[in-house]
Amino acid sequence: MSTKDEYIIVLDFLSSGKSSDRRAEPLAQGLGDKFFSLLEVVIKEGSTVKTRDRIYVGDSKREEVKYIRTKIRYSELTSYAKDMLEEVVNSIVSNDEKRFVNFFNTAGSLTTRMHSLELLPGIGKRHMWQIISERRKKSFESFEDLKSRIDMMTEPKKMIIKRIMEELKEKDGHQIFVGAPL
Repeated sequence: MSTKDEYIIVLDFLSSGKSSDRRAEPLAQGLGDKFFSLLEVVIKEGSTVKTRDRIYVGDSKREEVKYIRTKIRYSELTSYAKDMLEEVVNSIVSNDEKRFVNFFNTAGSLTTRMHSLELLPGIGKRHMWQIISERRKKSFESFEDLKSRIDMMTEPKKMIIKRIMEELKEKDGHQIFVGAPL
């Protein structure tokens, strides 16, 4: 299974490239909509690209993208791209709720002492065991279903978003959403 994003959501568009670049070619910084890759792509002359656009970066013919310049880190994003990031992650999670709810249905142990559910902010051993117990009875169908079946569960969608943001900022070594097929 490929872990390469086919589409990115544009976080920032620099019509003249970066000021530190010798080449003055139009650039976009974007976030992959499946594996959350942070990419910097060169935009074809004459293409109109704006923030929040979903553009194709896969291996077939690309309409707006001349080439993928490089994969980048959070620290290399422009200030504007950093400001847009959480909003775009929220949009991706909201638009593909089933995929992220399925994480709660299928998440497994990382080690004998650590479960991948525990990497989500706000989930400790008690919540983890309750989630495992409930999913054995019936798979979760939505974030609302999770909240209604797990005692004192805060917002599961916000937990997922916060975890993705932590992974993008490289706050710990475990990657459960960024770069990993769900």
